[in-house]
Amino acid sequence: MMYSSRRKPVLYFKDDRSFLSRKCTVWKLFGLCVLLVFGSLLWVQLTCSGDMSQPAVYSNLRQQPCPADRQPSLADDQSWGPHKMALIVPFRERFEELLVFVPYMHAFLNKKKIRHKILIVNQVDHFRFNRASLINVGFVESGNDTDYIAMHDVDLLPQNEDLNYGFPVDGPFHVASPELHPLYHYKTYVGGILLLTKKHYHACNGMSNRFWGWGREDDEFFRRLKTAKLELFRPKGITTGTKTFRHIHDPAWRKRDQKRIAAQKQEQFKVDPEGGLSNLRYRVESRQEVTISGAPCTVISTLFECDLSQTPWCQFS
Repeated sequence: MMYSSRRKPVLYFKDDRSFLSRKCTVWKLFGLCVLLVFGSLLWVQLTCSGDMSQPAVYSNLRQQPCPADRQPSLADDQSWGPHKMALIVPFRERFEELLVFVPYMHAFLNKKKIRHKILIVNQVDHFRFNRASLINVGFVESGNDTDYIAMHDVDLLPQNEDLNYGFPVDGPFHVASPELHPLYHYKTYVGGILLLTKKHYHACNGMSNRFWGWGREDDEFFRRLKTAKLELFRPKGITTGTKTFRHIHDPAWRKRDQKRIAAQKQEQFKVDPEGGLSNLRYRVESRQEVTISGAPCTVISTLFECDLSQTPWCQFS
C-alpha cells in the first residue's frame, strides 16, 4: 500500500522534568523562595558574628551592633532623668586602681540610672601631680552634653547603693562626707567625691592651680564655696559609717608626694583669689575612647604649664 508523501510528519518531544525547565510551577517558585530566605539568614549570621579573639580593652574602636542586638537609647527612657554627669577622675600612673574603678563605677551608676560619662584626666608632663588643675581640665573638656560634674578620686569606691549621685539641684553635694570617709573626718573636708552643677563650679572659678603635690587643694576649695555663698549638702540616713566606701589605695608601696618646697609650706594655707579656670594653662596631648571590661571611658592625656616665678614648687629642685 502506498502512502501519500503529503502526510504531515509527526514530531516527538522528550518529556523534560528538570527543575530548571522553562515551564514555571508553584513548587518551583516555592523552592526558589526557600533558597533565597536561607541565603539571607546565612548572610545576617556571618555579618553579626563577632571575633571572640579580640582583646577586652579597645582604643579608638567602636563596634556597631547588629539590628537584632541594638539596645534602646537611654534618651528614650524617662526613668533615667534629664541630667547627665561628667565623672572627672584626676589621674597619674595608677593603672591598677583604674582597672577596678572604671567598670565598678559604670555598673554602679547604671544600676542607679545615672546618665554619665567617665573622664580620666591623665597628667603626662614632668611636673608634680596637680589634682585641682586636672579637675579644671575635666570640667573644660566635659562637653555640652553634661550639666553636672563629680570630682571623684580613683581609689574610692562607694559600697552603699543608697548614696545619692543625682543632680545636685540645691547646691554642692559632698558624697564622701567626713563621717563616712574611711580616712578624713574633719568638718571642712570636701574631698574624695563632690558633686556640683556646672553653674556652681563656674561660680567658684573652678579650683586653684597653685597646688602641686599632694593635699590642701580641697581645703582651699571649701573656702571658695563659702565665698560663692553656696550651701554644702551631705548624705543623710546612711548607716554604714566608715564602711560606706572601699579605699583601694595602698600607701605601703605607693607613696604620696607630700614634700613642701621653698615657700610652699606657707603658701598652701592661703586663699587664691584669682586663680582657677581663668588662668588654667594646659595642652591635650591625646584623647582616647577606651573600654575596660565592657565599661567605656575617655582618657585625656594632659600637659600643664608652670610659671616658676609664681609656683617654683611645681617641680623638684
